[in-house]
Amino acid sequence: MDIDAYAAARSAEWDELERLGAKRRFTGGEADELIERYQAGATDLSALKTTTGSSIQADRLSLRLSRARLRFTGASSNVLHQVTVFFGAQLPAALFRIRWLSLAVTLGTAIIAVLYGWWATQTPGVLAGFGTEEFRRQFAEEDFVEYYSEHPPSSFTGLVWTNNAFLAAQCIAFGIVGVYAPYLLMANAQNLGVSAAIMADNGRLDVFFLYIAPHGQLELYAIFVAGAAGMRIFWAWVAPGARTRAQALAEDGRALITVAVGLTLALLVSGVIEGYVTRQDWPWVIKIGIGTVALGGFLWYQWFVGGRAFRAGQTGDLDEFEAGAKRLIAG
Repeated sequence: MDIDAYAAARSAEWDELERLGAKRRFTGGEADELIERYQAGATDLSALKTTTGSSIQADRLSLRLSRARLRFTGASSNVLHQVTVFFGAQLPAALFRIRWLSLAVTLGTAIIAVLYGWWATQTPGVLAGFGTEEFRRQFAEEDFVEYYSEHPPSSFTGLVWTNNAFLAAQCIAFGIVGVYAPYLLMANAQNLGVSAAIMADNGRLDVFFLYIAPHGQLELYAIFVAGAAGMRIFWAWVAPGARTRAQALAEDGRALITVAVGLTLALLVSGVIEGYVTRQDWPWVIKIGIGTVALGGFLWYQWFVGGRAFRAGQTGDLDEFEAGAKRLIAG
């Protein structure tokens, strides 16, 4: 075989293959043509390899085929682009979809915590079940405050971050069973109510709120969002709507599991505040203000960035190729 003559005869088709392989979007005809050109090019490459072995022409054709194959196999985009899409569209859209449920969980947990604390303080013998009077006094006057400064800031930050992130991930991952997320939220509300009741019983309820407020605003809301995501996944197969249960569970599960990533980062922020800010001897208005700004930033991301992404068609789910599409669809 005269390799130069063969390459010259086929160069127009190979150039067209290269042109199509460089396109980002296709019409229906172009998508079909790309596959046809790829198949023809693969045949040409096989002929070149069989006849002449390694050659410049074969290597160039192989590179063009590789680029074309990436276009119709649904290969991932540039990593930086994917990160931008995830944090700029997919994650905020998923958070936006559960915005009202997040607020409902927040309100419900607050009501349970208040009622539980009120019941503990008003019912004789309840607080005694949580320890002796001396134990409760020490908790209110010493242990509660010292908890925030008994470890170095970095290790304390890592401790509370990993613990809270694990709880949030559990709420979402096990939300499908329907009872796990409500159980964790109920336990959290009870713990808050009991702690507040013990502090109130010793005349230090103001200390309770002052020390909880800097980091607790974002920390608690992140846990509430995790509970909302888990319950939404559960509801996807209970009431799938027009979708099959399997389809609803797959779509909402893929979309809302991404919330765990966002909450891990949010809980890192709250952990830094808890480890480095809460313990500081600063005016409370500054410390609480820092926590309020952190929560405000998260709410802005969930409601405004998420709303914009949702209105643009994002749901938080993966695109078709990432989700496992098996065929080309022209765009």
